[in-house]
Amino acid sequence: MIAPTELREIIRNGLLSFPVTPFDAEDRFAAKPFSAHLEWLSSYPVAGLIVAGGTGELFSLTPGEVVDVVKAARAVSGDAPVIAGCGYGTRIACDMAREIEAAGGDGILLLPHYLTEAPADGIAARVRAVCKATNMGVIVYNRGQARVSAEQLAQLADECPNLIGFKDGTGDIDTVRRVTIALGDRLSYIGGMPTHELFAQAYRGAGMPTYSSAVFNFVPETALKFHKAFLAGDDAACEQMLRDFYYPFARIRDRKAGYAVSAVKAGVRLRGFEAGPVRAPLTDLTDEEVEMMRELIASAR
Repeated sequence: MIAPTELREIIRNGLLSFPVTPFDAEDRFAAKPFSAHLEWLSSYPVAGLIVAGGTGELFSLTPGEVVDVVKAARAVSGDAPVIAGCGYGTRIACDMAREIEAAGGDGILLLPHYLTEAPADGIAARVRAVCKATNMGVIVYNRGQARVSAEQLAQLADECPNLIGFKDGTGDIDTVRRVTIALGDRLSYIGGMPTHELFAQAYRGAGMPTYSSAVFNFVPETALKFHKAFLAGDDAACEQMLRDFYYPFARIRDRKAGYAVSAVKAGVRLRGFEAGPVRAPLTDLTDEEVEMMRELIASAR
């Protein structure tokens, strides 16, 4: 396991990969196609893998499947950090964190709890409990019904040495800026909006120097080219890629709720990897939309 403070520095500026989770014809986790896809992606430099996350369909995986995903990723990832999605209720999340650690994980991305709304102190209590349940580094995903304030996060960082990161998927730049100013180098900051490249430049101005990329799954060359231009402050190059690839992709993604995952999985299949379908309640792209994705990928290569 990579020490939390070391993991924090590894992920501080590098691009993070957000692999999909493939399923077979009987709707089971397909470890061999997953490994083949990761082996292909491993030839491209990234700061780490976030498996079984949002794009990896954590919301549809069983806790046992998450552990299987981590084991498969660990077997092919080499020295790259393996960070796993972790979520649901507090007891389940704590158990998952322990099992992910035992399976060889280096850290967790703590996704929101589901269904119920919760007060701020309850959300903080969940983060605190999960941090105490594991020795791994913990990244809080600020999204949906699990939003934290800068003040809460500062208190949690004081109490939990292994709290190493803050990932935002709310689009609330004001909160992001308050967090980055209040906590400085204490945490690493990761952009986590769907297709975050669309928001990366705005988030950079709020003190968030990197992000996780879902499109890296199927156009790693494009994802790395954009990230390189982003780090260099080459806004003209970023804007050209936004016009040529990212906004056309977003038009496909926005055709139906949940396509932020479904379109990425379609892209993986189009690059020759067995990814299987998405699980309900998500739905796969139509044949027409798959052809749109095929044309877009061809134009980006």
